[in-house]
Amino acid sequence: MQEEIEQKTIALAVKTGKLTGQVLQAAMKKFLAARQTAKSNPHQGRQSLRQLKKGGCALSNIEITDANIGLFRPCAKKYGIDFTLRKDRTTHPPRYIVIFKSKQADNLEQAFKEFTAKKLKQQERPSIRKTLSALKQKAAAKTQQRAKEKVKERGLSR
Repeated sequence: MQEEIEQKTIALAVKTGKLTGQVLQAAMKKFLAARQTAKSNPHQGRQSLRQLKKGGCALSNIEITDANIGLFRPCAKKYGIDFTLRKDRTTHPPRYIVIFKSKQADNLEQAFKEFTAKKLKQQERPSIRKTLSALKQKAAAKTQQRAKEKVKERGLSR
C-alpha cells in the first residue's frame, strides 16, 4: 500500500523556450497553489445528494413544480445555495423536491422571494402573440377600408 502512494505521478506540461530549474519550480508552485484553492473552494450550486451530505450539516427540503425548476436555478445560483433536485415518482404528476442545507435557509428564502417576484412579473406581462394577432386583425380591417375601386366610371359631364 505504501509503495502505491509513493509511486503516484503527476503530468505537468510547461510551454517554454528552455526548461530550467526555475521554470520547473515556478510551474510546480502554480500547480500546488491551484490544487490548494480547489480544496478550499467546495462545489456550490446544484450537487448530488452525496455531495450535500458530505458537508456534515443538516438538510431540509421543499416541494417545487416542474415548470418552476428552470426559473429557480438562476436564483439559487445567484445566492450561492447548495441544492439537489429529486423527482418523486410516487404521485401521478411527478413532484420535484429541492433538498438544501438547513443553514442556507435564509438565502433560500431570499431566492424564493426573487423567484416569485420574477414569476408574477412574467404572468402580468401580456402575451406578445395575442397582441400581435390583434394588431394583424386591425391592419387587415384598415386595408379593407382603404381598398380602391378598380373600375372608374367616365362620363360626359360638362
